[in-house]
Amino acid sequence: MSARDRAHARQLWSWWLDEGFRVAMYVGSGAFLGAWLWHWQSGALVGLLVCVAVSSHRLMVLRRWQQSPQSERLPEVDGLWGEVFDGALDRQRKFRKKKKRLARLLGEFQASTAALPFGAVVLGKNGEMLWFNNAARTLLGLCAPRDTGLRITNLLRHPAFVHYFESGQESGQESSQESSQESSESDAEIDLPSPVNDSRTLALRIVAYGSGQRLLVVRDVSERVYFDTARRDFVANASHELRTPLTVLRGYLEMMQADAETDALAPWKNPIDDMHAQVMRMEALITDMLTLARVEAAGGQTREDMLDTPALLERDVAQAEALSAGSHRFDVYIDPALMLQGDARQWQSLAGNLLSNAVRYTPAEGVITVYWRSVADDGAQLVVRDTGIGISEADIPRLTERFYRVDQGRAHITGGGTGLGLSIVKHALQAFDAQLHIESAPGQGSTFTCTFPSHRVSRLALPA
Repeated sequence: MSARDRAHARQLWSWWLDEGFRVAMYVGSGAFLGAWLWHWQSGALVGLLVCVAVSSHRLMVLRRWQQSPQSERLPEVDGLWGEVFDGALDRQRKFRKKKKRLARLLGEFQASTAALPFGAVVLGKNGEMLWFNNAARTLLGLCAPRDTGLRITNLLRHPAFVHYFESGQESGQESSQESSQESSESDAEIDLPSPVNDSRTLALRIVAYGSGQRLLVVRDVSERVYFDTARRDFVANASHELRTPLTVLRGYLEMMQADAETDALAPWKNPIDDMHAQVMRMEALITDMLTLARVEAAGGQTREDMLDTPALLERDVAQAEALSAGSHRFDVYIDPALMLQGDARQWQSLAGNLLSNAVRYTPAEGVITVYWRSVADDGAQLVVRDTGIGISEADIPRLTERFYRVDQGRAHITGGGTGLGLSIVKHALQAFDAQLHIESAPGQGSTFTCTFPSHRVSRLALPA
C-alpha cells in the first residue's frame, strides 16, 4: 500500500470514529433520558431517530444548496458532514474559476475570429450554423440571430457547393463509424459566386474538427479570379497570333525541304531540317497552350453528356498507334458497358495526352497497356501503363506543373514534349471530379491512374 493510500485510509478511519462517536452520543443521551423517564431502550431509539433526522436535515440543506448556491448557504459543522460541506464548497470554487477561465478564453476566441479578414462559420453535425464572425456576415450576407441554427445549404444552394458539402458529410460519417478521432482537413477548395454580389467570387473550404463539427472558411478571391482570367486570355490571344506566322514559316521550310536534294540547297539540308523540327515543336507548344487555356477557362461550365467512353477510348488508342508507327505493342482492355458523364473535349484532352506521353517516353519495342474498368464503390478507372524509362519519386509531385521537364535525357527518346501534357490532364480531370495517381520508378516504366467517382459513371445493359 502506498503512502497516499495509507493516508486516505487513516482519514476514513478518523471520519468513521467521529461519526460513530456522534451517533453514540445521540443514542447514549436518549438511553439516559429514557432510563430516567421511561425505559432506556425507548430512549436509545429516540436518540437514534434524532441522529437520523439531523443527518436528513443536513442532506436536504446540501440538496437545496446544490440547486441554488446563490440563495442558500451551507452551515459550519464538524465531523463527516463538515468534510462533505467543505468538499462541496471547494469544488464550487474550482468550478467557478474554471467557468471564468473558459468564458475568458471564449471571449478571446470570438474577438480574434471576429478580426480575421476571412469568413468563419461554425457548423453543427447536421450543417446548421452555430456561430459566424463579422467577415462571414459581410461575405455571405448572414445576420444573427436570424440565420443562427439554419442549415448552410439553405443559404448556399449552388449545386456545386451542395455536392461538395454532402461529400464531406458522408466522408465524415464514415470516419466516425471507423472510430477515427483525428480531425481531417479537406485540401479541396471550391469557388462560387457570392450570394450577396454576383460580381464577386468566393473560395470556400470546409475543415472538420471535434466530434462531427466543421468550420466553413470563406475568402474573397475576386482579384485572383480576375488576374487568372486575364492571364488565360493573354495566353490564348498570344498563341493565336503566333500560330499564323509559324504556319507561314513552316510552309516555306517544307518547300525548301522538298528542294533540298538539289545542288543549290544541298549544303542547307541539315539546317533546314533542324529549323523545321523546331517550328513543329513550337506549333505543338502553341497547341498545348491553347488546349490548357481552354480547359482552365471551361472550369465548371463544361458540357454534361453521357459519353460513349469505350468508343472514344478506342479512337484515342488508334491515334496513339498511328503516332507510334508500329514501334510499340498496345494491350487494351476496355469494359464496353462502362460509360462516363462529362465533356467529350475534356476526355480527349486527358486520354490523348496520357497516351501520347506513353508513346513519347517509351522506347521502341516497349509495351503500352490501357485499362478502362470499374472499381469499388461503383467508380471507374482509366489506367495507362508503359514500360518506358520511368520517373524518380522526387519528380512525381511536380509532374503536373506547367512546363516541368524531368530531365533532358527523356527528351532524347522521341524529341520530348512541351511540358504541358500532364498539366492539361490535371485540369481536365477536375471537370470529371476525378483524381490522378502516378506510380513510377527509373527503368521500370510508369502507371497513370485516373479514378472517376460513382456519380459520373453509368453501366449499360448490353445484349447477351
